[in-house]
Amino acid sequence: MLGFHSLGQDKRAYRIYTSKGKVVSYHKMKKSLLKKDVVLFGELHNNAISHWLELELTKDLYLKNDLMLGAEMIESDNQMVLNQYLSGKIDKKAFDTLARFWPNYETDYAPLVEYARDKQLIFVASNIPRRYANKVYKSGGFEVLDSLSEEEISWIAPLPIRFDSELPQYKKIIHMMGEHGSPSLVMAQALKDATMAHFILAHFKDEYQFLHFNGCFHSDYQEGILWYLKQARPDIKYATISTVTQPDINRLEQDYLGKADFIICVDEDVTETY
Repeated sequence: MLGFHSLGQDKRAYRIYTSKGKVVSYHKMKKSLLKKDVVLFGELHNNAISHWLELELTKDLYLKNDLMLGAEMIESDNQMVLNQYLSGKIDKKAFDTLARFWPNYETDYAPLVEYARDKQLIFVASNIPRRYANKVYKSGGFEVLDSLSEEEISWIAPLPIRFDSELPQYKKIIHMMGEHGSPSLVMAQALKDATMAHFILAHFKDEYQFLHFNGCFHSDYQEGILWYLKQARPDIKYATISTVTQPDINRLEQDYLGKADFIICVDEDVTETY
């Protein structure tokens, strides 16, 4: 009885839930994801469990499928230098010098890039260069993109950008930001989503599975990147993952139901990476 009691008191760092709030094992989630063409892994950028599971899922999907990777955290104008590093044409020192990285790259995203390099996987730098999203935000609309050079246009989604300001997640941005929210802020977010979707589909091949890493807001509730993907390729089989934190992970909170196909619920006391 003491043994059963101690087992029941085991500490867990996370649980995985389905969209409807049913607990599911990592094995069952993986088995389901193996059947999908494109998987959007929505992370919390500073969440250690997100980053660990991203790498573990990459390894497990690679064992069964021809896999390619992509990430919001590397911008599209860095694709050439990323390719040079992955192919061994430049070393890590040169890569660190030439590429632009997020501050937490070394701890949180380098393991994914190094795995891709080791296994010779395609890795897509999918996000728009930040300066162009900022241009849209500061100028108040997509029109500012019309003055870009041919090279610059190659780093973003094709113009004109399709935009639906009534999508609930975009409306939520305005509400969340309060007095700092504006239609142009939502346009900048949509531009990122559209660009990531564009580069996912530009590299996607029928015989491959594409695993993409992005902040969960970019794919929650079947919107953001996934909305743009489905506009262009509704025939592809998609799946989404999201990450949330709670003080008690033994039951998914009502607000998180429907957030994604699989929801990683992490104990809020888990150490953050920054």
